[in-house]
Amino acid sequence: MMEYSSMKPGDVRRLIREGKFTTFTSGVCNGYAQANLAILPKELAFDFLLFAQRNPKPCPVLDVTEAGNPEPRLAAPGADIRFDIPKYRIYRKGELTDEVTDLKQYWRQDLVAFLLGCSFSFEGPMLDAGLEVRHITEDHNVPMYITDIPCTPAGVFHGPMVVSMRPMTPENAIRAVQVTSRMPSVHGAPVHIGDPAAIGIRDISKPDFGDPSTIRPGEIPVFWACGVTPQAVAMSVKPEFMITHAPGHMFITDLLNADLSVL
Repeated sequence: MMEYSSMKPGDVRRLIREGKFTTFTSGVCNGYAQANLAILPKELAFDFLLFAQRNPKPCPVLDVTEAGNPEPRLAAPGADIRFDIPKYRIYRKGELTDEVTDLKQYWRQDLVAFLLGCSFSFEGPMLDAGLEVRHITEDHNVPMYITDIPCTPAGVFHGPMVVSMRPMTPENAIRAVQVTSRMPSVHGAPVHIGDPAAIGIRDISKPDFGDPSTIRPGEIPVFWACGVTPQAVAMSVKPEFMITHAPGHMFITDLLNADLSVL
């Protein structure tokens, strides 16, 4: 992804829209915030907004579109949520039915899109701090796991938290906490460090989403709340229709990470 790390978000979104960029977005457009996506019918939008408000660690809201309007006016004016993400997932009654590269045939005038902060946004600051991000080093998607940590219910929405994992030495884990705690709009500090079984993860080598990362001797797993949580919620709640990003395939906003940081 190094060739994309210094590009501007609008240029990468154009490549995505033209079908020239179709892979995961970790390490792309360093300095700019990336976002998870959840799209729901308007009748469920308030419940989901309330769910996100009650669960800011996995679901920090960056933008919400008006019903039927695919433009995220706050996060990326002029962008089109239907075409500017490399890969989408379509859920019907909680079942994954399609994985597609655009939403042309699925978009409806009653749909509301939510952009939620993504941990990829704090990976640039982590790299700047001299911390290795293993899935970038190994050039694969970040490993993500469904935990037994319950989210706070809201309306019809309930379900478990999903976490992303990055292996680190204990010393680097402390530094990672310092770096990411300044960025609550993109998940903030880790929710768990150490024993995966303590949060319901039975096999660290078998993520529920993404790809496994190598954990070297002397390293511990560090877990952050993840914006894939709405996909786990969709499997629990089984809404009639829901669209998300494919794990690791994010929307790249025009928002600067620096503007989302807390000093």
